[in-house]
Amino acid sequence: MLAIIYKRFFKLLFDVIIGLLAFIILLPVFLLVIILLLIFNDGNVFFFQTRPGLNGKIFKIIKFKTMNDRCDNSGELLPDAERLTVLGKFIRKTSMDEIPQLLNVIKGDMSLVGPRPLLIEYLPLYNNIQKKRHEVRPGITGWAQVNGRNAISWEKKFEYDVWYVTNISFLFDIKILFLTIKKIFKPEGVNSATSATMEKFTG
Repeated sequence: MLAIIYKRFFKLLFDVIIGLLAFIILLPVFLLVIILLLIFNDGNVFFFQTRPGLNGKIFKIIKFKTMNDRCDNSGELLPDAERLTVLGKFIRKTSMDEIPQLLNVIKGDMSLVGPRPLLIEYLPLYNNIQKKRHEVRPGITGWAQVNGRNAISWEKKFEYDVWYVTNISFLFDIKILFLTIKKIFKPEGVNSATSATMEKFTG
């Protein structure tokens, strides 16, 4: 019963309050990264993309831009590994690229903890169990992120996501937040074994 009350009423309030405090505390880092990206990323600082949120509702996610927009001769974007900048690798490794998503949390589009918001093109590929990941707001961090991040398979990632949705609680969220802080100082699973980021989900 307490878990249901937290999930339906208090989680959003907790997210907005802690998200706002975290953004204020991290504001100097936020501004420093903006300056560095303005210098080394040809002025491209933020990355915006539409993603599915709670109940599949579409919203626009904001992150720091860690890749350039270099294209091949046919105008297609080069592979992620070739577009990921040196500064971008460092920002991703330290998870600083996620800081702007605190603005998504403050707006109510995202939660501090929850399944990561994935691409819209994946929506028709989920099975009925995997679709449960959209029963809560997507998170900046989540149970899958502290258990392997991009180094685990899609199947395992969705298994963690659904397990979180069915076992959500205040103490579980606190546990994930503390594990996330630990991961920031000891980064693991930033990349998959075969890709600079994560291979596409194909169902």
